[in-house]
Order: sequence, then C-alpha cells, then structure tokens
Amino acid sequence: MSNHGGDCCKSGPGYATPLLAMSGLRENIIYVAAIYTGTGQDKPDYLATVDVDPSSSTYSSVIHRLSMPFLGDELHHSGWNSCSSCHSDPSCERRYLILPSLLSGRIYVVDTKTNPKEPSLHRVVEPAEVLEKTGLAYPHQPHCLASGDLLVSCLGDKDGNAGGSGFLLLDSEFNVKRRWEKEGSSPLFGYDFWYQPRHETMISTSWGAPAAFTKGFDLKDVSDGLYGKHLHVYSWPEGELKQILDLGDNGLLPLEVAISVKPLKVENWILPEMPGLITDFLISLDDRFLYFSNWLHGDIRQYNIEDPKNPVLTGQLHVGGLVQKGSHVFALGEEDETFQFDVPMIKDQRLRGGPQMFQLSLDGKRLYVTNSLFSVWDKQFYPELVEKGSHMLQIDVDTDKGGLSINPNFFVDFGSEPDGPSLAHEMRYPGGDCTSDIWV
Repeated sequence: MSNHGGDCCKSGPGYATPLLAMSGLRENIIYVAAIYTGTGQDKPDYLATVDVDPSSSTYSSVIHRLSMPFLGDELHHSGWNSCSSCHSDPSCERRYLILPSLLSGRIYVVDTKTNPKEPSLHRVVEPAEVLEKTGLAYPHQPHCLASGDLLVSCLGDKDGNAGGSGFLLLDSEFNVKRRWEKEGSSPLFGYDFWYQPRHETMISTSWGAPAAFTKGFDLKDVSDGLYGKHLHVYSWPEGELKQILDLGDNGLLPLEVAISVKPLKVENWILPEMPGLITDFLISLDDRFLYFSNWLHGDIRQYNIEDPKNPVLTGQLHVGGLVQKGSHVFALGEEDETFQFDVPMIKDQRLRGGPQMFQLSLDGKRLYVTNSLFSVWDKQFYPELVEKGSHMLQIDVDTDKGGLSINPNFFVDFGSEPDGPSLAHEMRYPGGDCTSDIWV
C-alpha cells in the first residue's frame, strides 16, 4: 500500500532511503497553514491548498481553503500521521495532516487522501483531554513515529509556564496516551525537536514561556529568564533527559540551530544591534546543502556542508527584512556608513516581512518560503504584514555548484484572500518533504 509517491507498491508511506526520495514525484500542491488569529479579523484560521504545478492554469494560487471550526486557534506547525519511518509497514499510510493550534491547544487531524486538493477535517483532539491526562498545553510541533504513534512538543502548562512543557504522545487513532518523557525529564523550555533512532537520540530546542511570548517580545522577559538558551538531549526512545547544553547569552532563543550569524549594527531600531533571528532551517536529502532564514535581517542562505566542519556559503538572497531599502532602519558598516539591502519586487509586489518558514522539493531544486512567524510578533516587528497579509515565494536552487535565484513567476499573495489578508506559516507536500520524514 504505497501512498503519495512511495517507491514500492507493497510498502508503507514514503521512501526506503533519502536518496530514493530525491527521485520521487515532483510536488504539485502544497498545504499551507494560514492564520487570522491575532490579525484583528474575526475569522477562523484555515489550511490553504496552493497549486505549485507550472503546467496548471491555477499555478501560483490558492485553490482551496479548509476553515477550522473555531476562532482563536493560531495554527502554526504541522506534520504527518505517518512518514518514511513506517516505510516497511504496508498497513501504514500518509493520510492525515496534524495541525496543532498554539494558542487554543486544539489539535486538528485533516484527511488529505479522500480528495488531496480539497482536504477535509477528520477529528479534533480537544485541549481539555490533553490537559486532564498530561497537564500539557500550547502544542507546537508534531512528528510521526515508526510505531504509528505521534509525538507533539508542548510549550507549557495551562497557565503558560515553561516549567510545564513536555511531549504529548498520541496513538495511531489520535487518542491521548500520556507524556512521552520520563518523570523529571521535562525540558526547561520547549519548541522544535528531532529524533534519530540510529543514534538513539532526540534533541529539543527552546523558545520561551507561553505567558511571555504570547504577549509579544519584551526585553524584560529575557532578563527575567522567560526565554530559553538551551538544547535538550534525550535518550531515544526512552525519553530520559541526558544533557542540557547552555548556549549562553549569545544563544538566546535557539528556535532552529544552524550557523552563527553576526548581528547588524543598526540605527532607528529598538536595540543598537539586530540579530538575524534564525527561524527555520533544513538540510537537503543528500546532506549537501543547508538552508536557513534570518527573519529580521531578511536573507535566505545556502551553505555547502559536504565538509560539516567547514560550511561554505554558496547562495544568499534578501527577500524582505527590517533593513531593506525604503525602511526607516539602517545598518552601519565598518566606518559607520549607513546602508540598506536591495530587495527585488515580484509581479510588481514589494516583499513584506522577512523570510520565515521553508520547504524544499524532494529533488532539492525548489525552495518555498513563507514570512509569518507568530501573529503577535508579526504585528510587533512587521505591522505591514498583519495589515497587508503574507506572501509565499519559490526560490530556484542550483544543486550543482550552489546558488539561489527567485522564480519571478511564482508569488502567492495571502493579502488578497477572500476573507481578507492572512498570515502564512508552515508548508507540507502530500508526498512528504525534507522536514517531516525520518528514516530508521
């Protein structure tokens, strides 16, 4: 029972190896979490289906919208019920997209098999059940397990305290089982995580206490210790916290951990120095290239990591940011001369916000980019993003020598949505992608 591009008719979902995945079917639609929560519009968040097939008459547009049944959810990250970790089990299939709601705590389960271009709501895991059985709230990142279970990082307790963070375990029918980590092994702060069975290890990153970050970014919350600077190393699959890596004051908010980026000296901003704020990164399936976004600086970077100890910058594009030409913020050079970055227009549209979430095609040749981080933070750092909506870009990748270039024919404007401007966040392909599949 292969599904959505599996490489064997008698196998489970996905592919036997990452290299086989690279020769899989090209993506033709992408599911995008679109958010109205926090924008001032009294509308439910929704899952957008975007046409990314260049031969289609509806290419580069939203072709379907699945609205959630409630208000105030704040859809954020997403993941599949099953992936390549279950490839050897023909009874498994990649059918359901899991959509945790960061603020309301609901976890939506969306059926993408019945009609992939028009997915439908299958089930809602209610926050009251999760709280009652685990004490967890603020669900964030889901990942499928080879067992068929699902693991979801949760960022706090019902009151928004980071001390209540941990990992929710759901069974294959999306029933709440328990907390995954052993007692006394909760992370100091939660955010993303990734497990590698071959090394019997899971690593979890840090954001902050929900009571702090849901109000917006406040420097006092940093000094009060409400934001993390740690990586948490767990034994897999036992769930015992083995080590906490303190990244120091230069490692505050390690949402995604990649390569160090020097802050910019700036004028007319809240601080004299502006961090890049790496908000997403991924690695190509052949382990040759690493990509990450600097949400505040506004650039996307590509590094060749064939020699992991000596990464080489092979591509860089500015596609937004706070220091683009026309902004009131200026960067300072070595001689204190001011400068701003050139940012291109696409389809006569000025690029808003900064690059945030990524998704890379299986063959590594197309990088998709959205620009919303979190509605309250969008409003604080990029108010124009909330007023005019997000957009989605596609970057062409040179997989031979390295290099990035913007596809001028692809621009999905979430500012022109029927119910008003919305914010675009996580993206997923029906056939799996570089950030959801795990090989065991």
